[in-house]
Amino acid sequence: MSTLEAVRPRNLMSRERPAYKHPHHTQKAFEILNQMRRECLLCDVVLIADTTEILAHKVVLSSCSQYFYAMFTGDLAEAKSDRITLQEIDPAALVQLIDFMYTSEVNVTEENVQVLLPAANILQMTEVRDACCEFLQSQLHPSNCIGIRAFADLHACTDLLQYSQTYIEQHFVDVVQHDEFLSLPSSEVAKMISSDRLTVTSEEQVYEAVMMWVQHNRTTREDFLADLLEHVRLPLVTHEYLIQRVDEEPLIKISSRCKDFLIEALKFHLLRSEQKAAYKSPRTLPRTPRGLPKVLLVIGGQAPKAIKSVESYDFKEGKWSTLAEMPSRRCRCGVAVVSGKVYAVGGFNGSLRVRTVDMYDPMKDVWTSCPSMEARRSTLGVAVLNSVIYAVGGFDGSSGLDTAECFDVRTEEWRTIANMSTRRSSVGVGVLGGHLFAVGGYDGASRQCLSSVECYNPQLDTWTSVVEMSCHRSGAGVGVVDGLLYAVGGHDGPLVRKSVEMFNSETSTWSQVADMHLCRRNAGVVANGGYLFVVGGDDGTSNLGSVECYDPKINTWTLLTSNMMTGRSYAGVSVIDRPML
Repeated sequence: MSTLEAVRPRNLMSRERPAYKHPHHTQKAFEILNQMRRECLLCDVVLIADTTEILAHKVVLSSCSQYFYAMFTGDLAEAKSDRITLQEIDPAALVQLIDFMYTSEVNVTEENVQVLLPAANILQMTEVRDACCEFLQSQLHPSNCIGIRAFADLHACTDLLQYSQTYIEQHFVDVVQHDEFLSLPSSEVAKMISSDRLTVTSEEQVYEAVMMWVQHNRTTREDFLADLLEHVRLPLVTHEYLIQRVDEEPLIKISSRCKDFLIEALKFHLLRSEQKAAYKSPRTLPRTPRGLPKVLLVIGGQAPKAIKSVESYDFKEGKWSTLAEMPSRRCRCGVAVVSGKVYAVGGFNGSLRVRTVDMYDPMKDVWTSCPSMEARRSTLGVAVLNSVIYAVGGFDGSSGLDTAECFDVRTEEWRTIANMSTRRSSVGVGVLGGHLFAVGGYDGASRQCLSSVECYNPQLDTWTSVVEMSCHRSGAGVGVVDGLLYAVGGHDGPLVRKSVEMFNSETSTWSQVADMHLCRRNAGVVANGGYLFVVGGDDGTSNLGSVECYDPKINTWTLLTSNMMTGRSYAGVSVIDRPML
């Protein structure tokens, strides 16, 4: 009897078994190879960068780098050499890259990324190059994004280049506040402001960026003003701003080309609507921003008590997830986003109306405290205008407020601005055409829900009344899409509304749009990608976990198929770039 027959079970048909594979074989083998390298065993090449010498095995280098594969398997002289000098590679970066070949690990930091990425490029180690690009992408900030874009362009990192370019366009208002922008040559400034994809709330912001750049070194730059102003879409600037600011600018007055652009803009404002539509000029085309991948944040709220949890909805994936909780419970707060940071302002902690402010860093998934407001405010309205956070109205625990204040994130200081004409708690706030609009709310003095609307001019520090809504709305959500302001839901006493109306500042009129699927008050409202999203709220009897999306092109509301994990009202909402966590 053969040995095989002896081990084969009787009366059973032979079955093929899969080949045995040890799950840690490769890792173990490379650990031993690395140990051999450190002990100088069987090494057959010495790599030299500057004065640094590194022993290695040609077969390992060739298996991990196309650069070395071509070098050691071709007809080059280095194929037979045991000492290779590598030009233009940082010695410390080379050490890290060789370590990576043996260990599959590399630590990318702020200190080494600028030498590690070029070295990985030269050695055609795409995994390390991609890790460096991902690190730089996670570090993007208005203060460094221009430099990162230039670095990506220099080293042909296409994805990082495209991402950083989009980041600059989307954060243009914040980017121009930093030294990188002020140090750009005129040709780069012109290229930046000519982009159709700049994200600005008004064209005034582009004009002001140009003037800031010129004034930074007026003596050498004022001759470039006309070339830059050609790319500013002055006809889209408000008539008031053209008269009060542009026409009064001394540098505009002394340039015939600049005056021509101003005259074109003023004439455009005199045209009828149908004439404006037919007017052909690159300066009258609205900008069409292209966004980075986005997520929706839902911060705190009542469920039914004040909570501190934070949920995130990935628009691309259609999934909800949780993020770091706030330091304390908070509902009825306002939320603002400046330079990629999220600010939760005021609100109610379950026992007290608060003046505190917490800031969330999406890249680190952490919350930190910021300077507090001057007044306690819950059910306030919050919005961002020219990178300044405005806190409007609210309730301080004893009465509704007609006061407002603003926070400059650069100086970290709050200051009081002009009072509104009416006390407004549960007020909605939006930004339109460089102005702040306070919509509806509740007047505690007269104990009535409001249909009135006030407009704040930051240049004059004044509030003025505008045309009222068609109905009373307290606790309405406010959002802006394509230059139109929407007042969503809200209530008038016990009546909770599903109706929505839209304000056109050019015609100074309100008009009805399609109703939501559900009645909602105290819901969060935010715009993204040309759509309006309404999040949670309550219907008068219970909190809602659903989200509705409005498409203004077809005047239709759609319920998202995925609800929040926690139904909540009085939550703060915002849209941010998807964090690289």
